[in-house]
Amino acid sequence: MDLCGLRLRNPTMLASGVLDETAATMVEVARAGAGAVVTKSVGRSPREGHANPCVVELDVGLLNAMGLPNPGIEYFSEEVKAVKREGVTVIGSVIGGSEDELAEVAALMADAGADAVELNLSCPHAKGLGTEIGSTPENVERVCRASKERIKVPLFAKLTPNTSSISNLAKAAEMGGADAVVAINTLKGMAISPEARMPILANRFGGLSGPAIRPIGVRCVYEIHDAVEIPVIGVGGISTGRDALEYIMAGATAVQVGTAVWTRGPGVFKSICDDISRFMDEYGYSKVDDMVGAAHDTKP
Repeated sequence: MDLCGLRLRNPTMLASGVLDETAATMVEVARAGAGAVVTKSVGRSPREGHANPCVVELDVGLLNAMGLPNPGIEYFSEEVKAVKREGVTVIGSVIGGSEDELAEVAALMADAGADAVELNLSCPHAKGLGTEIGSTPENVERVCRASKERIKVPLFAKLTPNTSSISNLAKAAEMGGADAVVAINTLKGMAISPEARMPILANRFGGLSGPAIRPIGVRCVYEIHDAVEIPVIGVGGISTGRDALEYIMAGATAVQVGTAVWTRGPGVFKSICDDISRFMDEYGYSKVDDMVGAAHDTKP
């Protein structure tokens, strides 16, 4: 399939933040069945992230406050090059505290060989980054334009659901030159230990991912599909082919999987693709593109 000029063997991608810190794990995930991999979000300089505890397992998913730890683009560029030598399609996720910094890291990521660059405009638990950069349409348009001017590969904008109108953010990304939008990132959440009478996460607040957020992600993709002409990549709570099909029929051209890789392992990609193939055979679809946005054609 084609996504902004990228040739993918299937519509699934590894989402940023899981098994994507080294070339070895990214290659492992690709060999397990992912159509592409998205790297850990990387900045201009190394970043330690938040103190432990930084992950809480819940009955509805995961709550994490990693704080975007990363080794910096200079070091990480070697990991990207190593993945590319194995023939894997790589989308480089980048972070920055300003439009200039984001554009600089985006250019360095593209220079390292990334097939596309994903701007992380939506992490809810890293001060001065993520949601704080991408919380308004004006900011989103400005940072997308600055990065697009520096790179020749496709530019994806990963958007926050912690907003009054994600479709307005998507339209701003499109106006800024983004080639696709990614929806959604985690929702800002919190867990408290009644026994200790205190928040469990050292950072207090974290990002909720997993099955609990899928209905929100599907709704966001549905709204964005009506608002923009560029492709939408759906992410949030996908662990089965049926989950992926919800996003695809809401309007997603491709999907990303994160928490399910944590809970089920890299084999989840093949399982999802097998589910989709069986559905297509049963209902007479010849290609995934025929299902994109299908739910817009049939109203309850």
